[in-house]
Amino acid sequence: MATSWHGSPIKVKQSSFDGSPAGVSQMDFDRTSSNTENQTTDKKVNLITKKVDLNSASEHAEDKPHKCDRCDYSTPWGSSIDCHPYMCGQCGYRTVNKGHLSKHMRIHTGEKPYKCDQCDYSTAEKGNLIRHITAKHNGDKPYMCGECGYRAAIWSTLSQHIRTHTGEKPYKCDQCDYSAAQKGTLDKHIAATHSGEKPYKCDQCDYSAVQKVLLANHIAAKHTGEKPYMCGECGHRTTHKSMLLIHMRTHTGEKPYKCDQCDYSAAQKSTLDYHMTAKHTGKKPYKCDYSAAQKATLDNHTAAKHTGEKPYMCGECGFRTAQKSQLSRHMRIHIGEKPYKCDQCNYSAAQKSTLDHHMAAKHTGDKPYMCGECGYGTAHRANLSKHMRTHTGEKPYACDQCDYSAAQKNTLDYHMKAKHTVYKSYMCGECEFRTARKSNLSKHMRTHTSE
Repeated sequence: MATSWHGSPIKVKQSSFDGSPAGVSQMDFDRTSSNTENQTTDKKVNLITKKVDLNSASEHAEDKPHKCDRCDYSTPWGSSIDCHPYMCGQCGYRTVNKGHLSKHMRIHTGEKPYKCDQCDYSTAEKGNLIRHITAKHNGDKPYMCGECGYRAAIWSTLSQHIRTHTGEKPYKCDQCDYSAAQKGTLDKHIAATHSGEKPYKCDQCDYSAVQKVLLANHIAAKHTGEKPYMCGECGHRTTHKSMLLIHMRTHTGEKPYKCDQCDYSAAQKSTLDYHMTAKHTGKKPYKCDYSAAQKATLDNHTAAKHTGEKPYMCGECGFRTAQKSQLSRHMRIHIGEKPYKCDQCNYSAAQKSTLDHHMAAKHTGDKPYMCGECGYGTAHRANLSKHMRTHTGEKPYACDQCDYSAAQKNTLDYHMKAKHTVYKSYMCGECEFRTARKSNLSKHMRTHTSE
């Protein structure tokens, strides 16, 4: 074990030789060696004596003349005062190095003295700047993942990436059971979930965020309206490069996030998290009489079933919905977009679930769900549930404006449009007849064509 002590250092010069040095007799050499050994032994004794003296001094508490002028710490040696821990007055961080405290204080002051001369990046630490230049400007990525071919400019980045394969999450939250693969992710979790602090404020509205990048995303999406990143496949535009990369997976089919309990995989980590909660943990923390695995699902349920609010409206036909995603799917009816393609025929669909129904009905031929009353078979359990209502007479969808009820929701929707909605978007070009349903217009047109 190395021992620190204060005094004049002893320099030892080592020489390599083979046999007795030239010009020195064996007797003289032996005498010289003996004297050297005695001198070395004396020096060892002196060193041991000094060490014992230092240890003796540390054992006597009353002999500590060097005192800290900020706390009650005292020590026998003046040099130890210089190494006495420095503490941050903002958060209680402590260190034995004054330089480390200076670097730490930049977290609170926001000072970033190290500037990149090739872009506008700046950082509080020189090491971060070196890593930035290596990763962003040199283009050299010598570290490669053996699992997927991912390459990195620095070893630490590759080490973090490897955890996506191993599932290792060494950073544990001390306030809940959350764990993370990276310390930065854990810090974000604590800031977002436990501290309640949202230090980044939007200067154009009352929005605030726990991370600077979230504020930047908000400003780009809500205030500037800029969407510089465009998909070359379908023209989809987005405010952020990361969102474009996620979108591209709808075209490439890439699903890098794998479930470790079944063969499910997802294009986004959040989707995998939803899957894990819904399918494997069994937790449904969000409750109405209805219960849900995700808060967003409960919010959608509440908006659709209880508040009656439908803030999203189609400008083409007046269709309203409680969810923005449903409006996006609805709009495909008008623009004719059908992004989901069948790989066995030329069929395409506006929604993935519709394509799944098509695949089961037309190509696999599998109809595992059968009615015990009449032998009706279907590829989908939902279809069997609807069919069973023809036997039971169940009509769970009730109109809130009259006593009409229906066995299927789309039948109720048709009723609402026909009987209670003033807006009738389908108009006959031959006469002034108008209707809320396209099928009614088709029937009406036969009065003109004499079909």
